[in-house]
Amino acid sequence: MEKYVCTICGYIYDPAVGIPEDGIEPGTAFADLPDDFVCPECGASKDDFEPAD
Repeated sequence: MEKYVCTICGYIYDPAVGIPEDGIEPGTAFADLPDDFVCPECGASKDDFEPAD
């Protein structure tokens, strides 16, 4: 599964890790995150993420 990076603050969402403290289980693909997902670091919207290189 591909990692995604927040273009605002640089936070990297790693689907292998998820964000358990926010209820996002490991193994959750970025595409499967809810539409109202926001960056846990800066609050940017899901639209502000792009695939990490």
